Amino acid sequence: MVRPIRVAVLVSGSGTNLQAILDAVEAGAIDANVVVVFSNKREAHALTRAAKHKVPTEVLEANSTDREAYDREAAALIAKYSPDLLVFAGYMRVVTKAFIERFPDRIINIHPALLPAFPGMHAQQQALDAGVKLTGCTTHFVRAEVDAGPIILQASVPVEEGDTVEALTARILVEEHKILPQTVQLFAERRLRVEGRRVQILPASEGRAL
Repeated sequence: MVRPIRVAVLVSGSGTNLQAILDAVEAGAIDANVVVVFSNKREAHALTRAAKHKVPTEVLEANSTDREAYDREAAALIAKYSPDLLVFAGYMRVVTKAFIERFPDRIINIHPALLPAFPGMHAQQQALDAGVKLTGCTTHFVRAEVDAGPIILQASVPVEEGDTVEALTARILVEEHKILPQTVQLFAERRLRVEGRRVQILPASEGRAL
């Protein structure tokens, strides 16, 4: 029996991926509980979503350019909730090495492209500009390099003739809302083994409860 893991979700915007996780938790689809939603933006709609589900929230807005000081304070706030896993779900900050080392191999991110293609901001526009026929989304462990951590799951989305950023983004989001809860469940089942730049997904029989 897998005990529910404690998940902290970090957000900056509307929080549709947070909603996907909350819905999966309430449906019993993943062995997890969201114990805190953290944001660097006080106006983030994701905080309203958290409140509706009675999930505690923390907000820390940046008051200086000292990224390391911000990350130390943010990490301390999040650590109070004893999370097993941190999920970056539209968290629009590049975190420092010290933050990552506070939670080694316990931070995952969702990115709207098939990494290593189109890292960073505006991935959907990058895909359209490049003229690719396929793009998609990726979950990966977070490292100090932007969108360069070991890849966990990916889902592809066709780029259609005449696509706009908005239309492509909407189709990618459908897949994001699938693979992010799946990734959380794989972590809960202890089925993710990081081996250098690669992630091995163990068979269900080899996973073990936390």
